[in-house]
Amino acid sequence: MQSSIAEVTRHEFTRRRFLWWLTMSAAGLAAGCASNPVTGKKQLMLVSREQEIQIDRQYSPMQFSSDYGTVQESRLNSYVASVGKAMTPKTHRPDMPYSFQVVNATYVNAYAFPGGSIACTRGIMLALENEAELAALLGHELGHVNARHSAEQMSKGMVTQTLAGGLTVLAGTQGAAAAQIAGQLGSIGAGALLASYSRDNEREADSLGMRYMVASGYGPQGMVGLMDVLRSMSKHKPSSIDLMFATHPMSDERYQTAVDTVRDKYADAGKLPLYRERYMDNTAGLRSRRKAIETLQEAEKELYQKRFDNAESKFAVALQSAPDDYAGLVMMSKCQLLQKKHKAGLDYAERAKEVYPQEAQAYHLSGFARMNLKDFPEAFQNFDTYQRMLPGDPNTAFFKGYCQEQMSHRQAAAQEYHGYLQKVRQGQYAQHAYSRMVEWGYYKKQ
Repeated sequence: MQSSIAEVTRHEFTRRRFLWWLTMSAAGLAAGCASNPVTGKKQLMLVSREQEIQIDRQYSPMQFSSDYGTVQESRLNSYVASVGKAMTPKTHRPDMPYSFQVVNATYVNAYAFPGGSIACTRGIMLALENEAELAALLGHELGHVNARHSAEQMSKGMVTQTLAGGLTVLAGTQGAAAAQIAGQLGSIGAGALLASYSRDNEREADSLGMRYMVASGYGPQGMVGLMDVLRSMSKHKPSSIDLMFATHPMSDERYQTAVDTVRDKYADAGKLPLYRERYMDNTAGLRSRRKAIETLQEAEKELYQKRFDNAESKFAVALQSAPDDYAGLVMMSKCQLLQKKHKAGLDYAERAKEVYPQEAQAYHLSGFARMNLKDFPEAFQNFDTYQRMLPGDPNTAFFKGYCQEQMSHRQAAAQEYHGYLQKVRQGQYAQHAYSRMVEWGYYKKQ
């Protein structure tokens, strides 16, 4: 355990940049130009298929938990997965390990990780009108995976700059307010791990999405409908939680291109079905909560603008009509904790754990609340459970170390702090951990 901060820096560099510097080896550079699976043209590509999948598996669970986990309504999740999986054989990369899920977040978005994990929020599911629009949405995200847009961005970044590792690996895009609030609670903010696409990326994904959906038997008008929905939403200035337009730039041009493409390229497919009734049947449970979800959307915006009284009132209204809504309970817990109402925050976190014991975020909030209430043994247990359910968040190691320190378990605290400092070197948590490691004789002061 005896170490210096210089040794910690070397370890942290290796861990945080292992994937990147592996690809920069001679073998990686020799294979740096690859054929794009969509166009067949050569492109700079320093990220392998295996690395795309590895990055996906490491970071997508964190984003899904940040979005309050997969919905507990198995029928809805199975339905969306069936629509997505029926399209994958029509794609350019049918061998990717695709998965499709609906997450409990109420903001409007859909996103894809580079290995094929694709998610839609409850917010965007409520905005759609038929299955063809859902197919267009999923097809668009499949387009990003098949054109390797995230991998291409990462490859360019390797050449043009020294990449930061850890939680910024996929170019975080959440608003400053959202990031600040997440930071206050020691957690990952919504959208922190999502790639931000260029307008050219969006055009290509739109084109591929329409190709995949039509090949799967859906009317191309579904893409026009989706573009119309997004165009209408984008007319207002997105708030810090409306991440669709931060990660997926919208324009009137995209809508018009869809209209023109349907008329010119897919005119013969115009009579293919949209499956409105099937969509409505399978989303009936979700739509029964529309009022509560829309109220949660309003409340979350108030929360991120730090109008806590307004946010708390709206969360309470939403929870009156949907008392078992996991996202609502977690949001209300956050609202209480940000006001330093730690007992109330704990109560809502504990209710959330009862409602959805398989989802990790409530355990973090319970640990955070108990830590502030100086119940360090129970706080440690919650953080430990969170870490086992969702490994990879470096802040958890710090919180576990802090709890151990407060319980006078110095060696256990030092082990947690050492692990934390291998990943993080800046900020108040790192300062505290480093000062304790120097004070206890594990590090030499630099």
